[in-house]
Amino acid sequence: MDLWQVPIAEGPVPVTVFALAVSLLVVLVIRRWRRRPLAWALGGAAIGAVIGYGAYKIVNVTNVFGDAVPTFVWHWTAAAFAAVGFALGSMVAARAWRRVVAGVGVIVFVLAGVVGVNMRFGLNPTLGSLLGVAGSIDLPSDADGAGHTGAPAQPLYTSWTPPADMPAVGSRGSQEIPATASGFDARPAGIYLPPAALVKDAPALPLVIMMMGHPGGPDPTVISTVLDGLAAQHGGLAPIVIVADQLGAAVADAACADSDAYGKARTYITVDVVDWAKKNLHIIDDPAYWTIAGYSNGGGCAATFGALHPELWKNILSVSGEPFGGSEQVANITKTVYGGSTAAFEASKPVNIMAAAAPGTYAGMTAIFTAGAQDPAYIAAADSVAAQARAVGMTVVRYDVPGAGHVGDALTGGLAEGFTVLYPVLGLSAG
Repeated sequence: MDLWQVPIAEGPVPVTVFALAVSLLVVLVIRRWRRRPLAWALGGAAIGAVIGYGAYKIVNVTNVFGDAVPTFVWHWTAAAFAAVGFALGSMVAARAWRRVVAGVGVIVFVLAGVVGVNMRFGLNPTLGSLLGVAGSIDLPSDADGAGHTGAPAQPLYTSWTPPADMPAVGSRGSQEIPATASGFDARPAGIYLPPAALVKDAPALPLVIMMMGHPGGPDPTVISTVLDGLAAQHGGLAPIVIVADQLGAAVADAACADSDAYGKARTYITVDVVDWAKKNLHIIDDPAYWTIAGYSNGGGCAATFGALHPELWKNILSVSGEPFGGSEQVANITKTVYGGSTAAFEASKPVNIMAAAAPGTYAGMTAIFTAGAQDPAYIAAADSVAAQARAVGMTVVRYDVPGAGHVGDALTGGLAEGFTVLYPVLGLSAG
């Protein structure tokens, strides 16, 4: 297995890390304590816990990540920092081997905190996704130019017979997509090729262009896992996916727009990524088989780009999407992206783009808006954009993921529901 594909949200890695952390802490605790080193160790633990909680509060007060950081973050950070503080304090008047154990413990306790927080977020299931590193993916040699394949005469599932040598799961990795028209400083895009795309004489397949949240990266792991599950139920059929970077290497909220401040994010997605897909992927070149999708920040962009360009894609999937680009920092985006023009900022909102469009613009479009059932702010956002989409003639599905907040369970559940709706629309299964 590629090192970057090692699972870190479940399986032996987190179990090993937590077991090692507990073992090291037990070794540090079991000691014939004297008053002075014990005071240092307990004091260090208390200070570490305060620092961990304080860091959590500062992040939320300064709104660094836009949304409030969940409470489980401070539970893990406070615990990890307390363990680090205890280890450092325990070095006082300790034997040399205990100092070595404490030093190793500092590293392991921090690692355990990172792994614990990552497990609860559920957005980075592999080492590569956590570090923003993915191995490159080889595209099928016969894909060049095959994007000109038009809509099939009948739904693909009715004519497709999977060959015996078809892989059980798809392939994922990364590809550089040149910013030819936009000049946008994008990170490599994630690519997912389903099992049906990996066989000889593969059929042209639907296309999904997906965008992730802020902060976040163009990692295809979660969507590929969801689609591998659906492909297993439908003869290896699934869309080909590009997880494109709408934030850029600076990881700024570009507000789904072209601007001098953050670059031409909109042009990159709607022109550069689209052109690259047509030239390099074996896809059905028909907007009825194209989906613009996104999670959180990316979900807001999906709704925006879908409203702006119904000629490119007839399907929208917004998973826990923001109501509009820049919704978490309205004053800053109005100033930096729209030159202080409130009117221009308002005009960029998906609901207003839809409302201003000519009657019939969105005929034949399907839009799915999901949110975590425990995520009231994003439920309200999904409700408002879905209502406008329904009002302008789109076929709309609204779904709340049971028990989910705004992290990994909302993403996985939203994608699963969204593609369950889209499979018959895209000709991949019966209705």
